[in-house]
Amino acid sequence: MTDLSKNIQELRKKKEVLKKGGGDAAIEKQIAMGKLTARDRILSLVDKDSFQEFDMFVKHDGRDFGLDKKDFPGDGVITGTGTIYGAPVCIYAQDFTVAGGSLGLQHARKITKIMDHALKMKCPVIGINDSGGARIQEGVGALAGYGEIFYRNTIASGVIPQISLILGPCAGGAVYSPALTDFVFVVENISKMFITGPNVIKTVLGEDVSMEELGGARVHAEITGNAHFYAKSEQECFGQIKELISLIPANNSAKPIIVEKKNPATNLNIEDVVPSDPKQPYDVRDVIKCIADDSKFLEVQELWAANIVIGFGRIGGETVGFVANQAMVLAGVLDCDSADKAARFIRFCDSFNIPIITLEDMPGYLPGIDQEHAGVIRHGAKVLYAYSEATVPKITIILRKAYGGGYIAMNSRHLGADFVFAWPSAEIAVMGPEGAANIIFRKEIEEAEDKNAMREEKVKEYIEKFANPYVAASKGFIDSVIEPKETRALLLHALKLSILKEEYRPKKKHGLPPF
Repeated sequence: MTDLSKNIQELRKKKEVLKKGGGDAAIEKQIAMGKLTARDRILSLVDKDSFQEFDMFVKHDGRDFGLDKKDFPGDGVITGTGTIYGAPVCIYAQDFTVAGGSLGLQHARKITKIMDHALKMKCPVIGINDSGGARIQEGVGALAGYGEIFYRNTIASGVIPQISLILGPCAGGAVYSPALTDFVFVVENISKMFITGPNVIKTVLGEDVSMEELGGARVHAEITGNAHFYAKSEQECFGQIKELISLIPANNSAKPIIVEKKNPATNLNIEDVVPSDPKQPYDVRDVIKCIADDSKFLEVQELWAANIVIGFGRIGGETVGFVANQAMVLAGVLDCDSADKAARFIRFCDSFNIPIITLEDMPGYLPGIDQEHAGVIRHGAKVLYAYSEATVPKITIILRKAYGGGYIAMNSRHLGADFVFAWPSAEIAVMGPEGAANIIFRKEIEEAEDKNAMREEKVKEYIEKFANPYVAASKGFIDSVIEPKETRALLLHALKLSILKEEYRPKKKHGLPPF
């Protein structure tokens, strides 16, 4: 055997040891918890035989509290590159079988190195979080590592897509990196994310709470809004990520790949989906199915702030972002949470050259003491800011109600919409007919013998004069009043027409959104 052959054999042996992470016993324990290993997670996510690992031989440099006598294979994190549906991605996965996936300085620098690589190569970066937190024995070195990751999350924001998977514990300072990324994925009974754990809460506040109740997958998908996608299994989660990657571009200088155009697959008739009675609810996702290619729609944050629906689909083979009021929930009003949800999604689409289609049917902003005290003015202004700031093609379809500030906020012509179409059922007014009639015709109603009859008459008069699409159309605020069945054809036309759109803004360092 030649010296080179010996070296190759030695290399292979070293790699086999390192690939086992924390060893067979630790791997068995990981599997017993219903979790895949870090390596299996990466291999399940990327295309077959596409993963190339970097920095396998990195070691920690801790010397205190006995660390100098411990060896952590790969320092508890696997990093590398691969492809998803042929598209390059950079990826890292914390290995819970190695020191609980704890983050030390070298562990963090493996992560920041692959993040830097992703930024340089202009491709998405995917982080799989499964860690007990900072490696306490390394002290400030671990804190420095977190800070360096947060800094890169911020620099990469709006340049390359950043995706986080929470597939185990993610606590303390570690939670801020996912919060800085574009999309967070969680899995039922596996994901745990919180700043302060149950034991500390019990000690400080005397409150008993489980990890699942405090920061489980459902909590973040439905209550906090910190998670964007919720799955029942890791494999379902990987499928969601693959679908997302297929819909978004690699970076902010590119556009999503255009695929073959497909007609909607649904049997629904768009004219039957939306009831003519403005008080009758319906599922706006059915409208999306009637106009999207193959009727496919990847919804984002489905369980949180359900009064607005956001997500990705295709029209004519081109990826678009949908923002739609959901009449089934709170009549589709905008409130603090739904405004945050919509504004962030709009800004993602604008950052990555994805046209925005708005389906409007809402009575305005949610009134009430709770909303006012929660800052609905500030939160609501985020939608105004996001739409006004966006320079991608912006198309609005007004289905039914468009009242007051809600009419303005939902990508009106006044905020820079490129195309605004309205169905004949659209009601565009300062406020709803009942409320408006009570104010405008208060004297007539009060003096009438039959107040209810007079009120009904005045409501009808208001609807005929104002609560329809024709007044706005007469002023040029709406480009066209269309039949519902014309919606997809006009969207195809508008997207084709705006393919070379350019919009110029004053030079500035950055704006100041109403955070």
